Amino acid sequence: MKTKRRTVQFSPNKRNLFFHILTQCNLSCRHCYINPEQHGKKILDRSTIEEWLELFCAPNLKDLGVAGNYTAGPDETNVIFLGGEPTLNPALPHGVQRARKLGYKSITVDTNGYLHHNILEKVSPSDVDYFSFSLDGSTPEVNDPIRGEGVFETCVSGIKKAMSRGFGVSVIFTASRMNIHDLVNMPPLLENLGVRRFFIQVIGIRGKSARSRGDSLQLHHSEWTGVVPRVADQAAQRGIHVTYPKVFLDSSEEFACAGLVADNYFVFPNGRIYRCPLCEDYPVHSLEIREGTICPRPPIRECDLFDLKIPEGCVLNKILHPGNITYDEHGNPRNRIACCMLKQEVLPVSGIS
Repeated sequence: MKTKRRTVQFSPNKRNLFFHILTQCNLSCRHCYINPEQHGKKILDRSTIEEWLELFCAPNLKDLGVAGNYTAGPDETNVIFLGGEPTLNPALPHGVQRARKLGYKSITVDTNGYLHHNILEKVSPSDVDYFSFSLDGSTPEVNDPIRGEGVFETCVSGIKKAMSRGFGVSVIFTASRMNIHDLVNMPPLLENLGVRRFFIQVIGIRGKSARSRGDSLQLHHSEWTGVVPRVADQAAQRGIHVTYPKVFLDSSEEFACAGLVADNYFVFPNGRIYRCPLCEDYPVHSLEIREGTICPRPPIRECDLFDLKIPEGCVLNKILHPGNITYDEHGNPRNRIACCMLKQEVLPVSGIS
C-alpha cells in the first residue's frame, strides 16, 4: 500500500483542550509526567467539569491578553480528557456527554486500559470519538516493566472490548530507551487488533522522568530519526494512520511556536492552565481559573518567552532540556528542535485524508 507523509501545520482557528480531570492513577508508570505538587490532587466533580468545559466554549478568548489566542467556537474545539487515569473519575461520563451537548468538535478519552467505573457502559460511540489506549510495548515483557505487571493483557483486553462495542480506538506508544527497540513490532500487533490510528510519542523530561533517570530515557537524534519515520511508514503500509512529533527540523524548515500560532490549553485540577507542555513542572503557567473565570497571570510566564528567537529553535526546550541539543565545533546547533506540538503524519493513500 502506498503512503503519504505530511507535516501538520498549526491552525489558528482550531482549539485543543487537554483537560486533566484528576491526577490520581492506579498505575505508576516510569515515565509519568504528572507532578501533583504542581498540578494538584483534587478530583474534579461534575459541576466543576461542566463549568470549565463551558469556559473553553467561548468563541473568543483574545481578551485574556495572552499571545496566541484566536477565535474558535466549540464546533472547532477538540477536548481530550486526561488524568492521571480519567476513568477513575466517576464524573467522566457526565463530562463527556456535556462536552457533546456543548458542541465540541471531537471528544477523546486517554486511558491506560483499565476502563474503571464501567465507562463503556455509561457512554456510547456517539458520545466519544476515540478511546486512546496507552501501550508501550508489543508484549508483556516490554510493556509491563514500564507500566506495571499485568497491564499489557488488561490494556489489550480493554482495546478489544471498546472495539467490540463500536467505539473508535487509537493507541499511544511513548518511545524511550526502554522500548524503542520494540517499536517495529507495534504495527503487526495493531493490525491484528484492528486498530487504525497510532500515535508515537516522544518521552518528555517531566514528572517522574525529570526526577529520576530522565537523561538515560531520552532518545538522541539518530535514535529517533533512524527508527520512528521508518516504523511509521511500515504501519501506514498496513492501513494505519500514524502521528508522531516532528522533534527535529530539517535545515529548510522554519521554526514556529504553537504558543504564538495555535490555540492549545493544558488544564489541571488546581486550575492552572499552561500553553506549553514543557513548562508543566514549574509555576510559570500563562493562565489560571479563579472563581469561574479564566485569568491571565502576571509575568514571568511561559508565554512571555514564546517570542524569543534562538538558533536552537524551541526556546523552552533550550532552557528546560538543554541536553537535547548537540553542537558542532563552531558552537552551532547540529539540529534545531521543533515545537513539541508540531506533528508529522503518515497515512495510507486509500485511508484517512
